[in-house]
Amino acid sequence: MGGLSWGGTSLPCHSLVKRKEDSWPAAPLLSEPGWSPGVLAPSPICLSHVHSFHKGGVPRGFWGPTEGPRALDRPVGPAQDSRFAVIQLPAMASNMPMEQPLCLVGNDTSGDLTVNPAALEILRGITQPVVVVTIAGLYRTGKSYLMNQLAGKRTGFSLGSTVQSHTKGIWMWCLPHPCRSDHVLVLLDTEGLGDVEKGNTKNDCWIFALAVLLSSLLVYNSKGIIDQYAMEQLYFVSELTDHIKVKAQEGDGEGDDTEFVRFFPGFIWAVRDFTLQLIIDGQPVTEDQYLENALALKPGSGKRVMEYNLPRQCLRSFFPTRKCFIFVQPVPSKDISQLELLPESSLDPQFLAQTHCFCNYVFQEAKAKTIKGGHCVNGRMFSSLVQNYVKTIRSGQVPCIDNAVIALAAIENEVAIKAALAHYKAEMRELQLPVELEELLEAHGKCEEGALKLFMERSFKDSEQQYQQQLMVGIAEQYGNILAQNEDVSKETCLALLEELSAPMKKNLSDGVYSRPGGYGVYKADLSQVVESYRGKPNKGVQAEEVLDQFLTKTQPEAAAVLKADTKLTEAEKHIADEKQKAEVLEQQRKAAEEKRMQTEQLMKDQERSYQENLKQLEAKMKDEAERARKEAAQALECKLKEQEAMLHKGFTKQAKLMQEEIESLKKEMKSTDVTGLLSGIFTTIGEGLRAINSLTSLTRSRRMAQPKSTSKHK
Repeated sequence: MGGLSWGGTSLPCHSLVKRKEDSWPAAPLLSEPGWSPGVLAPSPICLSHVHSFHKGGVPRGFWGPTEGPRALDRPVGPAQDSRFAVIQLPAMASNMPMEQPLCLVGNDTSGDLTVNPAALEILRGITQPVVVVTIAGLYRTGKSYLMNQLAGKRTGFSLGSTVQSHTKGIWMWCLPHPCRSDHVLVLLDTEGLGDVEKGNTKNDCWIFALAVLLSSLLVYNSKGIIDQYAMEQLYFVSELTDHIKVKAQEGDGEGDDTEFVRFFPGFIWAVRDFTLQLIIDGQPVTEDQYLENALALKPGSGKRVMEYNLPRQCLRSFFPTRKCFIFVQPVPSKDISQLELLPESSLDPQFLAQTHCFCNYVFQEAKAKTIKGGHCVNGRMFSSLVQNYVKTIRSGQVPCIDNAVIALAAIENEVAIKAALAHYKAEMRELQLPVELEELLEAHGKCEEGALKLFMERSFKDSEQQYQQQLMVGIAEQYGNILAQNEDVSKETCLALLEELSAPMKKNLSDGVYSRPGGYGVYKADLSQVVESYRGKPNKGVQAEEVLDQFLTKTQPEAAAVLKADTKLTEAEKHIADEKQKAEVLEQQRKAAEEKRMQTEQLMKDQERSYQENLKQLEAKMKDEAERARKEAAQALECKLKEQEAMLHKGFTKQAKLMQEEIESLKKEMKSTDVTGLLSGIFTTIGEGLRAINSLTSLTRSRRMAQPKSTSKHK
């Protein structure tokens, strides 16, 4: 949506204009008579997409993604009508020009999976966390319709109206999240499983594996009821152990399935065209209870029992949450082919209500996509995951969560270094050189702290701190250059100032003013005035005393010549004056040396500060990552305990006991997240980084000091 003009007043994008006395219409009421256009929104405060709306021909404003109305901004309207007010809505991602879905993963001419570069480009432009909702299921079961509802659109993902599968591969639609302004909703519609025209289940297995690997929430769509036939069609779940690995090390594939619950998405079973009553043993049940009853295990150990239990046990064990939604048939069978063209008034009200509940649950409960370690994934990171998994599948190997995270960390940590260094450089460029060392050190400290904070926020899995050390070395190089530039500019400034102040003395020398009797006294008075004026000038920088020392040393020969030529002074007076002159030069040399000593001392103190800052932020980072790992383990433990309790309740004592080892392992892991012991191991790494800073700073300064000084610009 572009900018909005209201009563001659230009409003920013994502503003909302409403009459102050108007209440927020309930979701479906926007389609009531008088309101146009109608839009089905999930709730009064969790609205789908941006729509202008009118009533009685008068524009009333815009609905947009928001967590609820923000504070009223200012009255606006014709003549600044106070009956109206502007509400500023959160800015949405401007880099998602996706009016229609786009193929993300397809098949090349040889049938191998391939990634669409155009889709990756869109993902790379998304900096917000992504909530990835994927739908999978048998072909021709109406998956695309549900995804269009989540998108708030009547059309988008192709529905088709024949017995042929329409969606091929995985299609993507990136949209502003309707309830979280700082997140992006990524909808993935997958190719229908079991398409008879393909005659190849291998592609189906990989599509389903990708759906699981990429999702925050996985929706499995089926028709009719959840019976044994429906379970048999879900054999892809029981084959996930052959298509997904958790651990990278060879030989660790054994028992990977016990960790699936930690990294798999939430699971929704959407049952379409449901015609039965939700009654079990004469008692009404909820949709979730219906699902749990369908997933109940049979006692026994025979082959048929194991085949019966396998898909059920996988669903129970692999996914951290499970939910069920049932949908009645939306229209008579003869109208199904025209579903996307029919007005909502033609659809079964019960179906609309069920769809509303489904969308609202997804919007409220689907979490941001995370990777192992609990780190949120943004669009750029998501694009890397897609590429990694597809590349692995194309190579004939099994996608590995560990490997994908390691590869992603390498990319993202390099990006974090570049961003942190760019931040440091940009902030330090605000300095107007020359500056005193105290000011430079203060700026360096703030900029280094900001750069480290930015790096820590964006980096992950830097277990040996190699990327942090690279950042420290990069900051050291820039810092050393700025120190050298500051010295250069200070020296040029001081030399120019002394040149200006001593110009009258040079003229007096050439005019012979100091060659007359008493000329030495005049010369000393003029020189003292130059020194006094020089010292009185501010903003000379770190080379002030050293340059003055060099200047006074340079004047010694001419001072000696003026003293010798002064016939007014006796030899004894000349001797005293000469000794005084030498003492003044020595005093200035002492001041210059003291200035250097103090600067060196300040630099050493700053190195200690840098050490402590790196250590402080690293400790905070490690504690944060340990807490993420603890929460990850706690969520898995909660799922395992819940499942164990269910097993015991149903009399499956043996299965419950087998789960105890996994439960004890998770409890032990949660207790081992203390970082105190780990910190001692990083002192050496940080120390090495600081030594690199010291040597780089010294080396850079020495090199710059040896070069001709031709510029004073702070680059």
